[in-house]
Amino acid sequence: MNKKVYVAMSADLIHPGHLNIIEEARKYGDVLIGLLTDRAIASYKRLPYMTFDQRKKVIENIKGVAEVVPQETLDYVPNLEKYKPDFVVHGDDWKTGVQKEVRQKVIDALAKWGGELIEPTYTPGVSSTELNIWIREMGTTPGIRLNMLRRLLESKDIVKVMEAHNGLTGLIVEKTKVKKDNVTCEFDAMWLSSLTDSTAKGKPDIGCVDLTSRMNTVSDILEVTTKPIIFDGDSGGLTEHFVFMVRTLEREGVSAVIIEDKVGLKKNSLFGTEVEQNQDSIENFCEKIRTGKKAQVTQNFMIIARIESLILSAGMDDAIKRAEAYIAAGADGIMIHSKEKSPDEILEFCRRYSEFNVKVPLVVVPSTFNSITETELKNAGVRIVIYANQLLRSAYPAMIKTAETILENERAYEADKACMPIKEILTLIPERT
Repeated sequence: MNKKVYVAMSADLIHPGHLNIIEEARKYGDVLIGLLTDRAIASYKRLPYMTFDQRKKVIENIKGVAEVVPQETLDYVPNLEKYKPDFVVHGDDWKTGVQKEVRQKVIDALAKWGGELIEPTYTPGVSSTELNIWIREMGTTPGIRLNMLRRLLESKDIVKVMEAHNGLTGLIVEKTKVKKDNVTCEFDAMWLSSLTDSTAKGKPDIGCVDLTSRMNTVSDILEVTTKPIIFDGDSGGLTEHFVFMVRTLEREGVSAVIIEDKVGLKKNSLFGTEVEQNQDSIENFCEKIRTGKKAQVTQNFMIIARIESLILSAGMDDAIKRAEAYIAAGADGIMIHSKEKSPDEILEFCRRYSEFNVKVPLVVVPSTFNSITETELKNAGVRIVIYANQLLRSAYPAMIKTAETILENERAYEADKACMPIKEILTLIPERT
């Protein structure tokens, strides 16, 4: 009976390093590949472009691979204890850095049954930078990007979305990362808000920026980024017009549109009952959802229904009633909105929503109730959190201050200390797209 050799990999893009590891593993016995699931990969870096099933099919057809099994976590130990391999093969590049602890766990697990860790030299000549550029360029295609939000919802407990209103802010959302407990944290998707888009164009948030103009903004962002986009569709317009919005967004590779159940001249929801705002009837809005779903060409595009009942003081019961009706009409997600500084009513909605027999992903926008954490929202059942306007709101005070400083001093010297160096600005811009 041949020895069993375990090799773990993500394999979103097969390169000579993978092949060399598999070839080395074959020297010791039958090669069992522990293929990281989408969820496992998304727990420490970006979601892979290829799905688990796609990656599995590729690996299964590599010469020397006897079997491919899912590895559900970064931790090898559950699979090692299940399959008890005689050998584990991994490149020697994990002896230091973030994977050092994982390596030690592998050694400790193997020791229980006399297994051995084999560490061949990391393959030279493989440029991870070039590979990442190539993968990034793949992500700019509409088909790949369109389905990315649904895949994120399948792979992550909560999807983090940050607003972008032009190509530069799109790049900020694309590239901003922080390290927490040896895990890279980043935003998963972008929110194209009608508020930030119109404000960036110097226009009021009353729906005066038409779809054509807004699609120009979408195009600017799509051109330089790869992450999925959620589009703020306001009310979606008349049902007949919403059809064209859906088709346009889907064709460009936008992942989802959120439409609110209001009618009449657009007024920002955070004004609540201070201004005249009218909520659509349940029947009319359900028909808009159904019509939008019929207009889709693929099943990947998502229509998310935004409920304004709490904003307009229609009450919790009305919000719950609408959520049930919108789901029945085909909505792919429910967004519940609030202008309260406390998250209490949002959490109450989440509690009642959890009792639904049929649920779709729940979306919140914590602009006013901003003290609540993502962990608290996740525990309440929220699947998507949108930071709807923070980049724009932080940028404008800084720009005004800089303008005032130059006027006061009649030169730019004093303002420069508050400015990012030109060279750092340029690093945001990709060398190729």
